[in-house]
Amino acid sequence: MLSRTADHLYWMARYTERAENTARMLDVRVQYSLMPQSAAAEQQGWRTMLGVSELQSQFDAKYSTLSQKEVLDFMVRDPDNPSSIASCLRAARENARAVRGSLTTEVWETKNTTWLTLQQHLKSRMFETHPGKFLEWVKYRSHMSRGVTLGTMFQDEAFNFIRLGTFLERADNTARILDVKFRFLDADAIRADAQVEFYYLAALLRSVSAFETYRKVYRDAITLNRVAELLILQPKMPRSLIACMCAVVTNLQEVRNDLSQDTERLAEKLYGELQSAQIGDILQEGLHPYLTRFLASIAELGNGIGRDFLLPVAPELPEEAPAPGQTQTQSQTQTQTQTQTQTQAG
Repeated sequence: MLSRTADHLYWMARYTERAENTARMLDVRVQYSLMPQSAAAEQQGWRTMLGVSELQSQFDAKYSTLSQKEVLDFMVRDPDNPSSIASCLRAARENARAVRGSLTTEVWETKNTTWLTLQQHLKSRMFETHPGKFLEWVKYRSHMSRGVTLGTMFQDEAFNFIRLGTFLERADNTARILDVKFRFLDADAIRADAQVEFYYLAALLRSVSAFETYRKVYRDAITLNRVAELLILQPKMPRSLIACMCAVVTNLQEVRNDLSQDTERLAEKLYGELQSAQIGDILQEGLHPYLTRFLASIAELGNGIGRDFLLPVAPELPEEAPAPGQTQTQSQTQTQTQTQTQTQAG
């Protein structure tokens, strides 16, 4: 497959997954804002959500106040925010249009219809008047896109690059949500209040569609350790780190070439470490250091995929870069923009 075609397919999938992930985080936050709480607690909640995508500084540079209205505007429709839902869905559609010949008619029409319908929703300000309904629509369109891809596309290299982009983006997002949410829980000593702790953990699980799964697996009270175990080490949980890395390894094997041995080895190493890990050992090391290492490895893996299969990418960032996954995505898309004239990634 031509590297340019693989590049478009890979980023089409990443943008679609990112739009869904953003909608998930916003939806949970909007629901929580309806609960009784102080103004300071509500503002801290919105800051925490911005911290997941490391967009706090960009938000502060543009908005003088922090409230639900401003955050929704920034994360849903702001064209200056490359990680906004509108920016992501636009980029997904532009990538799909560039490779229509590699997609089924159903996949292209799903992407295109999503973008056209989004314009109507933005014009009516649906995300302000009915935020829950709008965010559910975004998630539904992502589910539809994924289902149409699975149900209509021939499972060749084009399919594999779509899946590769999906699961690499999903792994990065799950790790970020866990890292930020758990740090917030610890920092505010929420564990001292069992009722509040339950709500925060339940919100975290709902943000990755894992609440019912948790009940099925553990059939007991929701605890920090078990939430971490489910979202890191449970292979049957679709958004867990180990499930994502299993899919990454599988799809890398399908598209391997003469240059990709090191990238495959890194993916297999990450997957192997997750297979042999115990949640007790991870928590003893510290969840934040563990997830920071994982995100750095995901960034390195993204660099490798770009180097081995896709369009040329910017030079690798130093290891001490504070936001490995997010920064790598941005640097790669900046290179894409020069050749594709499309939106930057966040």
